[in-house]
Amino acid sequence: MSEPNAQADLLRYLQEARDALLWKLEGLSEYDVRRPLTPTGTNLLGLVKHLARVELGYFGDTFGRPFFDKERPPAWYVDDAEANSDMWATPDETREEIVGLYRQAWAHTDATVAALGPDAIGRVPWWPEERRETTLHHILVRVLSDTQRHAGQADIVRELIDGSVGALPGNTSLPPGDREWWHAHRDRVERAAREADAAG
Repeated sequence: MSEPNAQADLLRYLQEARDALLWKLEGLSEYDVRRPLTPTGTNLLGLVKHLARVELGYFGDTFGRPFFDKERPPAWYVDDAEANSDMWATPDETREEIVGLYRQAWAHTDATVAALGPDAIGRVPWWPEERRETTLHHILVRVLSDTQRHAGQADIVRELIDGSVGALPGNTSLPPGDREWWHAHRDRVERAAREADAAG
């Protein structure tokens, strides 16, 4: 059985990852929060939309607490949704709506965790039948891991947009250095890569 303080630790780290992800949107234009920065289309607002879906599914549907129990879910949330439709925002989906839904997902998750114990059993509808049954603790660890992963992607995407870096406001988690220092560091890493390649 998971200890209560362990559950609180997981929720605290999950919230830090949530906050870090939303911080990456601050100060950017509509274009910049939506534009794809990788060949697979990774974009900031799409990461937020995706994680809203993750939390609503894992902490709602899995434990018989569906978020969309009184209203029709959006087309990107349903089982037969278009592939990858939760990973980008259409022109008619506003930043405010997506961020707002993500914040609602947080509240729904937190309420599920508060209402159920860590050993509560749920069934993940989209997992293979033989392993659908799982615990709330397992899902919390899984969603924390997924959120941290996507927050890291958001950190890189934001750096590609305007050079902004950092884990949270006031905490870059990077060694100190001005633009000139980082340029020299990057050049050093590039030289090392080329030398290793030539030697190999």
